[in-house]
Amino acid sequence: MQKKYIALFLSILFIVSCFAGCTADDNQTEVTTTVPASVKEVDNTTFKLSYTQSDSLDPFKAETQNNQVLASLAFESLFDLDENYEPAANIATGYAFTDKTTLRVDINPQLTFSDGSELGTEDVVYSITAAKKSPAYGSALSCINYAEAQGNSVFIHLNYANPYAVNLLTFPITSTKDDEDGFPVGNGRYVYKNSGGKVVLKANTDNGFDPYIGTITLVNIAASDSIDNAVNIGNISYAFRDMSSDTSKRLSCAKKAVTMNNLVFIGINSRGGITSNAHIRQAISLAVDRTVIAESAYSGYASTAKSPFNPDFKSIGNINIFSKEADTATAKQAINQSGYEADKLSLSILVDSNENKISCANLLKSQLEAVGFKVTIVQESVKNYRTKIAQSNFDIYIGEVKLSDDMSLYPFFDKKGGARYGIDLNKMTCDDVYIKYLSGDEELGKFILAFNDEMPYIPLVYKKGMICYSKALNGDMQGYYGNFFSNIDSWNFIS
Repeated sequence: MQKKYIALFLSILFIVSCFAGCTADDNQTEVTTTVPASVKEVDNTTFKLSYTQSDSLDPFKAETQNNQVLASLAFESLFDLDENYEPAANIATGYAFTDKTTLRVDINPQLTFSDGSELGTEDVVYSITAAKKSPAYGSALSCINYAEAQGNSVFIHLNYANPYAVNLLTFPITSTKDDEDGFPVGNGRYVYKNSGGKVVLKANTDNGFDPYIGTITLVNIAASDSIDNAVNIGNISYAFRDMSSDTSKRLSCAKKAVTMNNLVFIGINSRGGITSNAHIRQAISLAVDRTVIAESAYSGYASTAKSPFNPDFKSIGNINIFSKEADTATAKQAINQSGYEADKLSLSILVDSNENKISCANLLKSQLEAVGFKVTIVQESVKNYRTKIAQSNFDIYIGEVKLSDDMSLYPFFDKKGGARYGIDLNKMTCDDVYIKYLSGDEELGKFILAFNDEMPYIPLVYKKGMICYSKALNGDMQGYYGNFFSNIDSWNFIS
């Protein structure tokens, strides 16, 4: 109260002083100039993205990477993951496990879609069900059985215990109804619109989103090589490349490497031959120089595997059972422990026509020969390569699998897993220990020890993707896999 009286006294004193300073001779009139506030310059023509016109813009029907990438602009998800695979609430307000196989997700009841309709729990259940059947998200969501709404929460029932299941809830949430033009409705930063017979993305500014880029023009470019060329010459402003082929050397635009969960590994036939011996499998792993493979076979767009889990996965911690460089001395010791004589150490490496895998196979051949193996490379068409793997007609092969963001190893350990071929689970224990770890009935360390002893497959590197963009585009490029346009509000072409 005392401060108010002092302030009042000073105000009166100031007014009296002002009048005292005015005389009859003061005939000049003071002109006050109002400086207008800075207005953000909105660009509705420059920023362009590729899309596939023949594919759907519905995120649960889209089959092309082109249109799947666009989903992160038009839709939001229950949770976002950062570059360490740590979840942060987005549409959801929080989550909790009610038991080992039931995940409760709480939803903000005040949210709306871009068309003003309510975003409710029924939309979340619809999106979960649609995502499970979709080309983009279906395989990653195999652990989800079904979802049901109760009040402002959605209960997600799992097929098995999965402590990291929340990491899977990054798929788009859409309305159960399309808009009047047939476009899917979300609550993202941009909205699909028709503009003169063409499809564009218009900024959705209702929730405080205030970008420089007001309209994004979509350009129909489907072929991978055409996309590379388009971003090089400026026909499009931005593209994500998953490095399924080595495009890094062909691109002259600005580039940024982004972490992915694509594991390149050595698949091993443990059902027969010398690779049925655990010491031989360990020797192969010890002979590998993962740094050379990352730098040479993948042009630096890969990080070395340190354990069965992605090294960027913060929740698992810093587990390191694989050396970055080859340990030839220990590899030779493992060969001696196997009991095989030098004339029996013959291996063939199966590989398909992918240029990165071929380069990897050639490097691996040299590394294995350095410890005493006699190695041949068998290169097949993609079709024949897959057939041989399915029939376990190989010694070892260079494989790649996109792991889900919960870091599930079920592709290797499940009887229907896509990377299970050659692994004799009847003679191993690490798969059972892994399942017990997920259930909370076993320590992670015991699984790591079992994996290292049995070596069912050999992790090599985790591939990185690439964000490539116009050199004329200003703004710190903070995008990463799954959140490609994370700070698009600051991007601009102001010279």
